[in-house]
Formats: sequence, structure tokens, C-alpha cells
Amino acid sequence: MSDHRSILLPSFDGTRLAVHRMGSGRPVLLLHGLFSNAQMNWIKFGHAQKLVDAGFEAIMPDLRAHGDSEAPHDPAAYPPDVLARDVAALVGALGLEDFDLVGFSLGSRTSVRGVLGGLTPRKLVLAGMGLEGLTGYGPRSAFFIDAIDRFDDIKRDDPAFMAVSFMKTMKVDRVAARLLLRSVANTSRDQLAALTMPTMVLCGAVDLDNGSAPDLAAVLPDAIYAEIPGTHMSSVTEGALGDALVRFLAG
Repeated sequence: MSDHRSILLPSFDGTRLAVHRMGSGRPVLLLHGLFSNAQMNWIKFGHAQKLVDAGFEAIMPDLRAHGDSEAPHDPAAYPPDVLARDVAALVGALGLEDFDLVGFSLGSRTSVRGVLGGLTPRKLVLAGMGLEGLTGYGPRSAFFIDAIDRFDDIKRDDPAFMAVSFMKTMKVDRVAARLLLRSVANTSRDQLAALTMPTMVLCGAVDLDNGSAPDLAAVLPDAIYAEIPGTHMSSVTEGALGDALVRFLAG
């Protein structure tokens, strides 16, 4: 595996965020999904290494309240769009000017909000995301908040069982995660017109967790839809994900 370097950088409010880096080529910023981290989403299953082998530097922050980043319990640490503000702070701290931006699920949602806030990646990848996951996040957020609130009582036949199991595996700080979920903003269809850079909407063949990925690709100004095997959870484990990233970003 390529050299894996990790640093802690202060965000706009002083919260320290862990940033993991591999390779030394063209920078690509990769944002992981809810309750996950850079190791699980990008490193464990080889996606970052494929990008490094194709000439990229993989820059992979652990989002606030995830992984090795700080997880404050003060509600004031979770203003609206806090994750997008974190990403903008990291882009500035790292001096990134010409870079690509990749997100999975919550990372895709954060990428969109980041672009609306002024980030200008050369290319954009929205993975594990559909149109409804951007324009109507309220029910999805409420589902996870409910899972946190009922954490110790959820049984195997409960729809939230998989989410709770993943939180246990990842040792999620539930107080911080609950606060974070309330900071995520919806994005209107009209706002999506601002995503003018070449974009790939990448989704598992049976992943409907965030709505329709083909519909999302259809409303973006310059987007293609690409399909890989898997569900929302399993698509991250597929080598096809890393292959698709390389084809699009290196093309």
C-alpha cells in the first residue's frame, strides 16, 4: 500500500479534523458516508490505492463526529451546513486549487453543499446518492435520529437494525452524531443547476436508500450515471467502485 499519512487540522471553529493522505499526484478529495470513516469507505477495500496507482493523491478527511476527528457535544458546534464549512476550511488549509471531489452518501450530500458554498472542483462524483436524498433529506435524517434514540431497544427484525449494527461496529459517538444529523440541509432542484462541472452519479444497482440516482444525473447540467453492483452498504466493498472512479477522473 502507498504511504498513508495522517494529520489533524483545525476547522473554521477550531474543531480538529483528521485528514488521511495517500499518494502524491493530482489531488482528489474523498468524503465518506454517515457513521463511516476514511478507512472504511476508501482505504479498506482498495479504492484509494487504485486512485494512487492512476496518478492521484487521495485526500480523505474523517468528517466531524466520525473516525479520528473530534466529536464535540456542544450543539453550537453543529450549525447548518457544518460539514460543508469543514470541507471548505480543509481545502483552504491544504491549499487545494485544482482538485477533484468525490463523496459517498453523506459525503455526496456534503460535496453538493460545498459546491453551492463556493468550492470549484474540476470533476465531481456523487456516489450512493439519488435525487430525493438531496431534495428531501428530512425523513432519512429522522430515521437515523430515531435509530439513535432507540439504540438499546432495537431488535433484529427492526428496519433500523442494520444502522444500529453499523454504529456499534464503527463505535459511533451517538450524542455527536445526533447533533450532526440536525445540521444537514436540503438542496432544491433549482440549486442543482449550479453543479456545472462534469459529474458522475455512481450508485449500486439495488441501492435505493437515497432515491433515484438516474433521476439525479438527469437533472444535473453535465452528468453521467454509472452503475456498480450492490446495495447502499455493499457497493462500498465492490472493486467496481474504485475502477469507476479511476475511469471518470482519469478520463
